[in-house]
Amino acid sequence: MNGFLLYLVLNTLVVLAIAPLFVSLIKKVKARTQGRSGPSVFQTYYNLAKLLKKEVIYSPNSSRIMRVAPIVNMAALLVAALFVPLVFVPEPLGGIGNIILFLYLLALAKFFMALAGLDAGSSFGGMGSSREMSISAIIEPTTIIVFAALVFVFKSLNIFDMFATSAAAGTLATPVLILLGISLFIILIVETSRLPVDNPETHLELTMIHEGMILEQSGRNLALMELSAAVKLTLLMAILINLIVPFGLMTTFTLAGLLIAALLFVVKGSILAGIIGLFESSTAKMRFFRLPSLFAMAFFFSTLIIIIEVFA
Repeated sequence: MNGFLLYLVLNTLVVLAIAPLFVSLIKKVKARTQGRSGPSVFQTYYNLAKLLKKEVIYSPNSSRIMRVAPIVNMAALLVAALFVPLVFVPEPLGGIGNIILFLYLLALAKFFMALAGLDAGSSFGGMGSSREMSISAIIEPTTIIVFAALVFVFKSLNIFDMFATSAAAGTLATPVLILLGISLFIILIVETSRLPVDNPETHLELTMIHEGMILEQSGRNLALMELSAAVKLTLLMAILINLIVPFGLMTTFTLAGLLIAALLFVVKGSILAGIIGLFESSTAKMRFFRLPSLFAMAFFFSTLIIIIEVFA
């Protein structure tokens, strides 16, 4: 029990500490590919600190939803962070680690973000929320199939057990996991509203989705929204990293091992952040009605994996 409580504290602190770093690294890589020096890798930390000092302003049309949405969004993702071990895999306790509950927590955070976009009465916020729900209606079945493929491959509904199996086997560069890795990468891109689905750097009303939903947020509420988006990115990156390249993931706790595992995770996460930045720099934003073709690839690969696992 004491070891599990230590895991809960450490995993939460690690997620909060490194989540802004990966966002900054993606921006840095994209800037470099465009011939610019780009922001500092600590710029996201500076932005969050600055927002926390600013006043919160609410639209006169908003209700209590606008006030509680950032808190609920952040709380849901911090609880979801307990389901995804970054550096240390303890013995699962209770329902923590259940992949179905993890997906529900992500959906809860998304739901309240969309509600907040509608609540202010802004046309841009409503448009962003409408687009987000339209995309979710298409991607959620694909997300379920991708994570179902994970369950079939690792023979468990618990993310802790999946990570422990992956860590025990070492690098699992099998054809099945390569296809699964591609599917998880597509889910990561879609769920975090990145190119070619959405451009997180723009406020152009004709294209924005995520930015439209948080356009009316300010001060510490905006900081919570931005940090929760960074945490969600980190969690989905961690699932991909620790299943495909589990090298360094601890199953037995030691202080020295914890430091080494944390360093290795930052290195692996930085490499994946660089890949995301290069991917975004090499692709253009897709037209809204062409997005299902991107989702279909993840759906097809995951369905193929399930068929292979069932009949193998």
